[in-house]
Amino acid sequence: MRYVVTGGGTGGHIYPALAIAKTIMKHQSDAEILYIGTKHGLESEIVPREGFEFKTIRIQGFRRKLSRDTFKSACMIFRGMKDAKRILKEFKPDIVIGTGGYVCGPVVYQASRLKIPTVIHESNAFPGITNKILAKKVDKILVSFDEANKRFKRPERTVLTGNPIREDFLKVTDEEANRVIDKIAGKKLIFSFGGSGGQKSINLAILDLIERFNDSKYQLIHVTGKNRYEDFMRLVDDKNIKVNSQVKILPYMYAMPEVMKLSDLVIISAGALGISEVTALGVPAIVIPKSYTTENHQEYNARVIEENGAGRMILESDLSSDKLWKIINQILVDEKGYTKMVENSLKLSEVDATEQIYKEIESMI
Repeated sequence: MRYVVTGGGTGGHIYPALAIAKTIMKHQSDAEILYIGTKHGLESEIVPREGFEFKTIRIQGFRRKLSRDTFKSACMIFRGMKDAKRILKEFKPDIVIGTGGYVCGPVVYQASRLKIPTVIHESNAFPGITNKILAKKVDKILVSFDEANKRFKRPERTVLTGNPIREDFLKVTDEEANRVIDKIAGKKLIFSFGGSGGQKSINLAILDLIERFNDSKYQLIHVTGKNRYEDFMRLVDDKNIKVNSQVKILPYMYAMPEVMKLSDLVIISAGALGISEVTALGVPAIVIPKSYTTENHQEYNARVIEENGAGRMILESDLSSDKLWKIINQILVDEKGYTKMVENSLKLSEVDATEQIYKEIESMI
C-alpha cells in the first residue's frame, strides 16, 4: 500500500504525522510512505532524520495583515497546487493523510480532486484554518478533543481518536532517560519550553528566574527555540545573570521523551501535541497559551488541562516571573495535590490514539 502523509510548519503538525507513519510501518513493513512538506519548514530537518522519503512543494503561510507577502503567498498557492498534483500523480497513493499546517492544504485538496481517499487529523480543541477548509472536501475527520467535534459541520465524518504521539513517549524507561539526561540527585527537575519555535513570554519569565534556580531545590532545563536562543543568551550576558550547573539553557531538544520522563513539572505553551505528550507521561504542567495563535486555539487546549485538574494555566497577559515562581512552588510543595495532578493528567491521556487512527485509515482503503 502507498501512503502520503503531509503536515508541517511546527512540531505540532509534524510529530503527529510521523507517529501515524510509524504506526503504519509497524503494521505493514512493506508499506510505501511519502512525506510531503516544504523546503524551509521544520519538517525538512526532522522527517529525513526519521528515514522517510520526503518531497516538497512551494507554499508559504499567510500573514494576518495585508502586505506584499499576502500577495506572494497567494501566488505560491497556485505553485503549491501544481507541485502537489504532480507528486500525487507520480506516487499514486492509496490514501492521503493531513495533520494540519498550510502545506497540507494543496496536497489534501488535490488528492480529493483526484478521487484519492483523504483524511485529516485535527490536534487542537479549536480547529485550525487549513483543516476547517479541508473538512468540506475530505472523506474523514479525526479529532483529538471532544470540543473540536462541535466545530466541524460534518458529524457523520468526524471521529474522536485522541492525538497521536510518538511511541518513544510510551516506551522510554527511567534507565534510558538517565543515559541521556543528567538529572541532579535530590533535585526536582523542571522542564520549560514554548513549543518547537519557542515562546517569547516564557523565555522572558524564565530569564528573570534563572538566579532563583541557582542553589535551589530545583533543576531547570529550558529550551528557548532555535530562532530565539541567541537573543536569550545575549540578555543573560547583558543582565550579568549567573547560570550555574542547576540550570541548562538549550536552543532545541531532540530527546523530548527522555527529558519529560524524568521531569517533575513542565512549563509549556498550550500546543496540542505538547499537552498530549505530557499527559501520556502523567507529568503536572503549568500551561501558558500563546495569545497570538489563530482564533486563540491554545487557550482552549490549556483550559482542558486546568479544568481537569492536571495542572495550572497562566494567560500571557497575567504572566510574570513572580507569579510563575509562586505556582511552581505551590505545585511541587503540596505532595497530596501533586499526586492528584499526576492521576488527573494520566486520565486525560489517549495512549492508544495512533492505533485508533490506523484502524480508521485502514477502514477507508
